[in-house]
Amino acid sequence: MRKTRNVRLAVLLLSLSVLLAPLGARADSQGIAVPTGETGLLPVRTDAAEGRILLTLPRPAEDGVALRLLYSTALKTGLGSAPLTLDRGRTGNTQLLAFRRIGGKVAVQFENPRFRASAGGPDRQKAVASDFGTSTVWLTNIAETLSDGRLVIDIAPFLVLDALGIAGSLNQDQDPFGIGSATAIGGKGFKLEEKLSLADPASVRVFPDNLEVDAVQTYVSDRPGAEVENIVPDPGKITFIVHHSFVRLPEPGFVPRRFDPRLGGIATQAVDFSAPMGAPVVYDMANRFRLEKVDPTALRSLVKKPIVFHLDRNTPEAIRPALLEGIGWWADAFDAAGFIDAFRVEMLPEGADPLDVRYNMVNWVDRATRGWAYGQQIVDPRTGEIVKGMVVLGSLRARQDIQIFQALVGASELNSGGPNDPVKVALDRLAQLGAHEVGHTLGFAHNFAASTQDRASVMDYPPPRIGLTDGKPDLSDAYAKGIGDWDTATVRWLYAGADERETAEAATRFRYVKDDNARAPDAAYAWGGLWDDGADPVAELGRLMAVRGAALSRFGLGALTPGEPVSNLRRRFVPLWLLHRYQLVAAAKQIGGLDFVYAVNGGGRETAKPVAPQAQRAALDAALATLRPEALRVPPALVPLLSAAQNGSTDRQYETEIFATAGGPVFDPLVAADAAAQLTVQTLLAPRRLARLVLQGDSNPAALGVTELLDRLTDMVLASTGDDLGRRIAYRTLSTMAQVAHRPDTTPEVAAALDQKLNDVGNALARGKAGGAERAWALALSRRLRDPDQRAQLAASLPRMARVPPGDPIGEDNWMDLSSLLTVSE
Repeated sequence: MRKTRNVRLAVLLLSLSVLLAPLGARADSQGIAVPTGETGLLPVRTDAAEGRILLTLPRPAEDGVALRLLYSTALKTGLGSAPLTLDRGRTGNTQLLAFRRIGGKVAVQFENPRFRASAGGPDRQKAVASDFGTSTVWLTNIAETLSDGRLVIDIAPFLVLDALGIAGSLNQDQDPFGIGSATAIGGKGFKLEEKLSLADPASVRVFPDNLEVDAVQTYVSDRPGAEVENIVPDPGKITFIVHHSFVRLPEPGFVPRRFDPRLGGIATQAVDFSAPMGAPVVYDMANRFRLEKVDPTALRSLVKKPIVFHLDRNTPEAIRPALLEGIGWWADAFDAAGFIDAFRVEMLPEGADPLDVRYNMVNWVDRATRGWAYGQQIVDPRTGEIVKGMVVLGSLRARQDIQIFQALVGASELNSGGPNDPVKVALDRLAQLGAHEVGHTLGFAHNFAASTQDRASVMDYPPPRIGLTDGKPDLSDAYAKGIGDWDTATVRWLYAGADERETAEAATRFRYVKDDNARAPDAAYAWGGLWDDGADPVAELGRLMAVRGAALSRFGLGALTPGEPVSNLRRRFVPLWLLHRYQLVAAAKQIGGLDFVYAVNGGGRETAKPVAPQAQRAALDAALATLRPEALRVPPALVPLLSAAQNGSTDRQYETEIFATAGGPVFDPLVAADAAAQLTVQTLLAPRRLARLVLQGDSNPAALGVTELLDRLTDMVLASTGDDLGRRIAYRTLSTMAQVAHRPDTTPEVAAALDQKLNDVGNALARGKAGGAERAWALALSRRLRDPDQRAQLAASLPRMARVPPGDPIGEDNWMDLSSLLTVSE
């Protein structure tokens, strides 16, 4: 007890010394500010009574600029909503901030270093800067002009501006089905309420190269949405603590590295008007940390300043070893590139602020539902030099993984320590996830083709590799251990400056594709799948369907722990039932797919090549097999178990993860079949995929074409309409065809083919000789298919679609747009 009191007293005295410090501060060994006179970034005085934070700026130059800094914001407290991504640790954009005296005031301006004349003199650079817009974001009176010309201003009012874009995040619309039906899940009309917002003088910390300070910001609305109402005590008022970092500009000496499309990465764009005539004006600089060898001439050398990442002390003890191990894999890649002891990961020092810009961080955050992890960078926009890496990991992802693994191997394996222990496998996944997100902050983009090359990169999205041993699912090789060969090659390129020969060799040896050609289910690249596995995506789909069948045959009460509510089976059933969803998409990318690279002239791989016709037809066979009634029939013995009632308060996570029922707890196997059928049919009938089939049919008569695909699809589903299951699959297929025919992004050629095929099917159904329920179904549907107006109504019957529970981490439906703000996501 005495020791605890002494520690508390020491912390209190230290805090008081910071608050009373009139000027700058330095960091002690634990990263806590202590007074040091004027050795800090700026002299700072705080006035708690008036809420003032007084900065002393240098004497302005002739252009009025007193100081230029890097400026970044981050959330110190989050909302706890996965879809809205207002997480603790989320950062805003990095700005080049200038304090400029204009008359009797000081303006805070965001300058525009993207447009430049790097080879020009000062006058030329000034001229280019004057041609492009800047942003004056705040004006203030000068509180005092010192005798040496320095200016004193109160920065507190600036700190309550919505520099992070919180209001926009709260008010954004989402279209969860991608059908133009947007919902404001955060709410509408949220705006910053100045009367409930203020800067916190007690939070000021000044260090030699950075100033850190917090502000309380409250956003109000009379129309909060479902996400906010689920979390916030008073949904009309949401309060955040927003952290502000003012950072000294990095010292000269960092040499930007031009982005190379063959190996990719995360880049900062420059528009350079001093480029020679005939050379590109627009180019990208590859973002990276400043990593310098002690001996630049040595193949292997110690470094002047290693890259150090810190793990959030909020991370649970049981999880820390896995994350420390996985993140630490990057040390091997840097060592292979010739940098000795260049990378390490360790726990954040006790008392240090994770938002302090001096600490590269891996934050462990909690949310109401599972969501994305993401890696962010604070980057010098002039050069692409990374100043700080910031990762956000959501705690519920690991728990969702455990749900999936429990469904596969049973609850008896929990905490067994064996190769099929769901907890152990989830920790293996976290090790990979930690490496993945830190990879983004180091400058590396996704490589969604790595899974087709023997797990060549941690920058892919890895599914669990599920084996079958004696007919039982086996998780002993679920996740790879260690850094990948692609990662080692890209570290060498980005940080060691690999030459053209080595770069070209790496680009030839590895497949590489990033988000824009892989993330969408209908993307053209044949090898870019997310959460897919194996060198042959079509063969892997067939294998995974066999795993799914074996797991479903064993699924039941064994997936529950003793005393656990039986209603939890409904949640555990969904990821097992849809186990094939990502491999299906990966296989379907062979249909109308292309094999291409991010080519450069003279590299020898300039031409994109369509996937061979026989490979496309094999992919179609595999995809159609997922629509067969035998693949979509829920084992009858499971239906009563899946109908167990749930009792207790509403759990938003649970409700998000399950299929709609037939009323109350009654499980509806047709809804489960419908959801799985939707995934297959919507994947096959994606408008851009069908448009590519038209194009390849025009250039090659032997190629798989739209007519052949539609014939194969309809023939298969109409051959099994003898029961309700077969009829539901057929209805889903035909209604989706009608919907795609009427979509505005469907080409005229594809719409005509779909329209004609639906009319032909309608005629065939009318001529059918089946009796009973099948006959009634066929005649009713034929009337709708043969009448153009009725087909249009069928296309509009979207409410009849089964809701497919999310497989991706719950989050933005427009994640690609959001990830540009967050830098990159898992």
